Amino acid sequence: MGKRKSRAKPPPKKKMDKLDTVFCCPFCNHGSSVECRIDMKNLIGEASCRICQESFSTTVTALTEPIDIYSEWIDECERVNNLEDDGA
Repeated sequence: MGKRKSRAKPPPKKKMDKLDTVFCCPFCNHGSSVECRIDMKNLIGEASCRICQESFSTTVTALTEPIDIYSEWIDECERVNNLEDDGA
């Protein structure tokens, strides 16, 4: 009689690294002073600096992470700076 074949164990699941929720301010350049908050009830995301009191708000979806809000803020800053350079 033959030996029963055992099932192979499934490979272990990889753990996802946590994304940052605190970032560097684009205005005062102070490290880890920008904090992102997400209000899912009102679908609003806000990034604000504790040092210079600058803030940015945007609409969010169920998939939005704090890094997305910060990235939109940086993109908006670059867009405004490019408009000022073109106008001058």
